[in-house]
Amino acid sequence: MSIDQKTSLYLGSGWTSLPAAKEDLITIRHQLTMTTGLDDGVANVNDTRPSSLVYKADAGTRWAYHNAPYTLLQDVVSKAVGQNFNAYFDAKLKVKIGMDGQWRVNGDNHVFYSTARSMARFGLLMLNKTNWDGQPILNDAGYYTASVTTSQTLNKSYGYLWWLNGQPSFMAPRLQTVFTGPITPNAPTDMVAAMGKNGQLLNIVPSKKIIVIRMGDVPDDSFVPFAYQNEIWKRLNLVIK
Repeated sequence: MSIDQKTSLYLGSGWTSLPAAKEDLITIRHQLTMTTGLDDGVANVNDTRPSSLVYKADAGTRWAYHNAPYTLLQDVVSKAVGQNFNAYFDAKLKVKIGMDGQWRVNGDNHVFYSTARSMARFGLLMLNKTNWDGQPILNDAGYYTASVTTSQTLNKSYGYLWWLNGQPSFMAPRLQTVFTGPITPNAPTDMVAAMGKNGQLLNIVPSKKIIVIRMGDVPDDSFVPFAYQNEIWKRLNLVIK
């Protein structure tokens, strides 16, 4: 599969409520980069049903953090490989790097429940450019590099589902404002971050060979806890040299 293929090739026509011509503009790349153009102002941003996937702008012209389009990537993968997503994930990633945990349906979300040690293993995999104990888990080095590089011109701090520190500007969920500066000023500029449901954090810092995991209760009422992550790094800088 290619990420430049249209999503409807895998999900079929009518996976959104858009006219066919507009739906066909949406590619897997747009799902990965939060640029589908689907409206993130709907009542339930987690709802993957066509009735909640409505037109806001042409794909590629608007950045908006939107759960439902990226959640549907699991169905794209499943269709592409002809296998249940959970089974594919376990065989290709989980078992190979010794992770524990499992994917579970939580409302309209598909959430991976695991442990801090297991998430650290995934962080180490990314720190080592998807190589595990001398074996490549992801053979496409170009995809890895692209995933942790600015993926579009709208939000310079976003790759393929990864947040990128050290960029000149960033956008935040639910806003169309472009903010000046990096997402986490207190963190090293080369940090790559996953900021998951309810404030779960995975920070990867190649320059210091550090993985930071935060798991616990929701820390604040923000959709993505930028301020909380920055405060964590303020404290870490007191002990990390």
